Amino acid sequence: MRRLLLVRHAPTSATRAFAFPVDEPLDERGRAAAAALRLQLPTGFDVLCSPAARCRQTAQAAGLASPVLEPQLSECDFGAWAGRTMQDVWSSDADAMTSWMTDPAARPHGGESLAVLCARVGAWLDGQAAREGSAVAITHGGVVKAAVVHALGAPVNAFWRIDATPLRVTELHAHDGRWTVARVNAATTGERREADLCGRVPDQAADGLSGRGPSRGADGSGAPTVEAPV
Repeated sequence: MRRLLLVRHAPTSATRAFAFPVDEPLDERGRAAAAALRLQLPTGFDVLCSPAARCRQTAQAAGLASPVLEPQLSECDFGAWAGRTMQDVWSSDADAMTSWMTDPAARPHGGESLAVLCARVGAWLDGQAAREGSAVAITHGGVVKAAVVHALGAPVNAFWRIDATPLRVTELHAHDGRWTVARVNAATTGERREADLCGRVPDQAADGLSGRGPSRGADGSGAPTVEAPV
């Protein structure tokens, strides 16, 4: 059996700004929150990690030594939208944002489509299913959501109905090459530490988007309520 714990990286300043990702590092709050994972994650597991700085630094802060960098665990390539907030993109090109959130094949930013992201993550999961033992993977919200979609054999649009909050754990098990979902978006002490540091519920924004799906903003701007990936 293969046991896989997918952990979304700690929050960053870009996460809190609802922006599409660049390779930004963790800030002080993010490092402190990630450090609280030390007592939450099992020992003796393989450690896998996205090459992104925020993921490598989350692993380091959590005491996960010598992670194996896995390019397939990288977040979606958002092309020309990298570094921009969702509000900014929506204000300049609402039609492009709408197509991205409703058509899995759309890539108005010039990067990866949602369908391509899910196929990449699915291929990585298929390879993991052939292995034995257990692993912790520090990755991104979009990758976690795509992994759940693949494990369930769900349509790609189900991506928008899955939550992947910073520092939460999603656990998958593979038996004879088939994945089952043991838990999704389970809270950790690290997440509670982030809430303590900022005096509120930890940010839902960040890479992978929230699971609420696209809808119009409550402020009347028409901007989507889905948060930006970071």
